[in-house]
Amino acid sequence: MAGSEIKPGERVKDVHFGDDAFSVDLLDGRTITVPYAWYPRLLHASPEHRANWRPCGGGFGIHWPDLDEDLSTEGLLRGAPAPRETEQASGRPT
Repeated sequence: MAGSEIKPGERVKDVHFGDDAFSVDLLDGRTITVPYAWYPRLLHASPEHRANWRPCGGGFGIHWPDLDEDLSTEGLLRGAPAPRETEQASGRPT
């Protein structure tokens, strides 16, 4: 699909954490801000566990080793929240 390919500037530069949301700075200058409510593991994590992140997937993702959570810049740019537990288990929405 044209326009959906990953671009080099969509790599993670930094991640910032607020009270209700976190922001991801991309190398191309954009910042994506999303609510913790979209990602239950981050919502329920301590500030220390949230702060322990590293780039993954060649810089196109974020990995939280303490939380076993991985997010891609592609998904964040699409506005894709984490699937509900029942969707993950069955592979389809409930």
